[in-house]
Amino acid sequence: MRADMLDSILKDLNGTSADIEASAVISTDGLMMAALLPAGMDEDRVGAMSAAMLSLGERTAQELARGTMEQVLVKGNKGYILMTGAGSEAVLTVLSKPNAKLGLIFLDVKRAAESIVDVI
Repeated sequence: MRADMLDSILKDLNGTSADIEASAVISTDGLMMAALLPAGMDEDRVGAMSAAMLSLGERTAQELARGTMEQVLVKGNKGYILMTGAGSEAVLTVLSKPNAKLGLIFLDVKRAAESIVDVI
């Protein structure tokens, strides 16, 4: 039941923008809870990387006196990876195109993360 609700949130998120290519909900220990990833993308690797990056982002924000970490953004020449905490239990990871309108994606991701918190 919970997995179906998480899948529904991801489908809605991916449908909000053609710039969003993939999304996943991952527990803070790196286990995949729900995912809409491209064929051939390893769920376990996405989960482990997301958990590691979020943990590093949280520590960096604390150590450099930036307050509570809200997002980790990685920009590559083929697009963006955005990781946002969804409560204390999960991470929402989104992959987007390189020309994505980040302001709109940030807003959509924030709403999706709030919905994930309600489900978890």
